[in-house]
Amino acid sequence: MSLKVIQWSTGNVGRYALRSIIGHPELELVGLFVSGEAKEGKDAGELCGVDPVGIKATRDVDALLALDADCVCYTADASMRPGDAVEDMARLLASGKNVVSCSMVGLVHPTTLNDMFTKQLTDACEAGGTSFMTSGIDPGFANDMLPLVLSGLSEHWSEIRIQEIINYATYNQPETIVDIMGFGKPLDHTPVLLMPGMLGFAWGGTLRLLAEGLGLELDEIREVHERLPATKALQIGPYPIAEGTTAALRFEVQGIVDGHPALIVEHVTRLDDDLAPDWPKSNGSYRVLIEGVPSMQVEYEFQDEHGDHAVGGVLLTATRIVNAIPAVCAAKAGLMSALDLPVITGKGLFRPNA
Repeated sequence: MSLKVIQWSTGNVGRYALRSIIGHPELELVGLFVSGEAKEGKDAGELCGVDPVGIKATRDVDALLALDADCVCYTADASMRPGDAVEDMARLLASGKNVVSCSMVGLVHPTTLNDMFTKQLTDACEAGGTSFMTSGIDPGFANDMLPLVLSGLSEHWSEIRIQEIINYATYNQPETIVDIMGFGKPLDHTPVLLMPGMLGFAWGGTLRLLAEGLGLELDEIREVHERLPATKALQIGPYPIAEGTTAALRFEVQGIVDGHPALIVEHVTRLDDDLAPDWPKSNGSYRVLIEGVPSMQVEYEFQDEHGDHAVGGVLLTATRIVNAIPAVCAAKAGLMSALDLPVITGKGLFRPNA
């Protein structure tokens, strides 16, 4: 019997999650929430580029809460509305619906993000007898389960570094790129992402999940970053990136053990491949580097069906949480991390080439 699923949002990640739910043999789409009036009433298939499926998009939250559904895939943007997003998810959980999400990235390790958020979600899980999990690709699989599995091949190790190396020029969230990441702003401007504590808020959960999986205690989490300017005028969607403004960003979020960086999440983000030639480069990938015996380096490349690496990462965020729905629905009630799940595979997703 298929699990009944509601998709919550059809934005950057949501439309790919919607498409994945519609095509998944173990899932049945029964509801779709949209925030914009222009999308209300449209067929779900139309909103993700597939044939009509007979489910109309709605902004009626109460109607969706009243639906008989096993799970909600919640992908609404929470970057500037964390409290509202947690409130949404708590209502869904308390109504008896499990929730998978990528919205509040710090919740990949839910018990250590914020006591207020944790209590609200825990109480909702208890009230509804439901389970909650946040994942994606980063934070998510690329910097939790992938390096944890590789660490199991070590005789001993001293540092695990996970790099995201991607050109974000085609990343279809210009507000995030400009307002949150600070691209197109002067180099002395402090965007939201680089305010003290924000990198740790976003990726600290990843480091704590890794530490738990590896049996370590973190002394602290440190943040470092550097930026470089555009050497020519660029255009990202509707936003011009003027020469001399921020167009490349590299940051590290470091988990410190015994005074040394032992676990490191590093992002190398450019809007132009010619920028920052001394920084790590790739075709668009995640890279796991383990110093130890043996030393290891794994390059994980990806792209969408049109060959786009940035959009491929967005798609992976969607498929990671959608494919986890059966396991989350089968789990005991409460807050979960990737450490609580079995291996998520592509069972039932084989499609022979035409």
